[in-house]
Amino acid sequence: MLTRLVPLLAAAFLTVFAGAAQALDVRAAVLRVDYPTLLPISRFDLRPEDLGFAGAVLADEDNGTTGRFLGHSYDTATVAAAPEEADAALEALLAEGIRYLVIDAQAGDLLRLTDRAAQAGALVVNTRAPETALRDDACRANLLHIAPSNAMKADAVAQFAVWKKWPRWLLVEGSNPADRALADAYRRAAHKFGAKVVEDRVFEDTGGARRTDSGHVMVQRQLPTFMQRTKEHDVVIAADATDYFAAYLPYHLWTPRPVMGSAGLRPVTIHGAHEAWGATQFQTRFEKLTRRYVMEEDYNVWLALRVLGEAVTRTTSTDPREIEAYVLSDAFELAAFKGQKVTFRDWNGQMRQPILLYDGRITVSVSPQEGFLHQVSPLDTLGLDRPESACTAFQ
Repeated sequence: MLTRLVPLLAAAFLTVFAGAAQALDVRAAVLRVDYPTLLPISRFDLRPEDLGFAGAVLADEDNGTTGRFLGHSYDTATVAAAPEEADAALEALLAEGIRYLVIDAQAGDLLRLTDRAAQAGALVVNTRAPETALRDDACRANLLHIAPSNAMKADAVAQFAVWKKWPRWLLVEGSNPADRALADAYRRAAHKFGAKVVEDRVFEDTGGARRTDSGHVMVQRQLPTFMQRTKEHDVVIAADATDYFAAYLPYHLWTPRPVMGSAGLRPVTIHGAHEAWGATQFQTRFEKLTRRYVMEEDYNVWLALRVLGEAVTRTTSTDPREIEAYVLSDAFELAAFKGQKVTFRDWNGQMRQPILLYDGRITVSVSPQEGFLHQVSPLDTLGLDRPESACTAFQ
């Protein structure tokens, strides 16, 4: 009798569940702003044409796996625009009724686009801009952050350096505004975790000479001399957000020391060799789709759209206000192949997530490091904690 009842009960459950499920067409968009850039130092760092967009394709596939069962379909538009075209591109997406926008742009453009999106009732997710101010006094109520802040990445490096008992830092920063902002994050991290910047040196950006045929040779020749007569230090911390000199620091120092930060051991959200916590299947699916290794931009977009998929599944709604309210609640969590579920900080919209420390080949370590405790979550030891953030938009 029981054998006959089981399939009958299962069929009845599925009939009821399917009847209760609400068919939804979930529409989103990825807007990538492409800025004029010089060639990278290494051809390994050339940007693929589908950078970020490949993550969107994979996310739609993943969201569709559960979505098909629930009657939810996912369709994500991908748009690349020059900076002067970004506003028009956003207007076109809003005119199509899209209210969930993943934006890969620099901070100034991101804020302007976010403010326009707010007028249309749209939710924006930042997958690029690292400026800590965006999670602080420049925060926006309709802006969530997948991309880690400068403060999060600096704290991740600082924890590892302190754990290794390398408390004396030689900080080498670039001369551009983004470099200085990153250097400020490292100085803050040193103070936060008990390290000390024993010396701070600025490597001047003279206008891109290192990207000419002989430019890289010139930078490599400059660095050993530039790094002479330093104060005693345990590690070199590089703050080079504009990718001008840091890649040349390892093996071109006067005094041999480990390099961390913008070169050497780098803080990243993902890399192509990451296999722990089930990431191998993610890497395999991504590589089958794209025939290349995943990059941070791809993963950040994938994660932003998986947030949408999880929220729609749980709320059965596509209303941006309901999506954001759920995402910022204690009920939200999402697997991200990092050993623990990721969540959002309800005080500034920043995603909590572990930071991988990558040496170019393997994951050397993962921050937060063991022993760095917090009353809510060890992940809140990375970046602006609630008392440290001046963001009031989410109150």
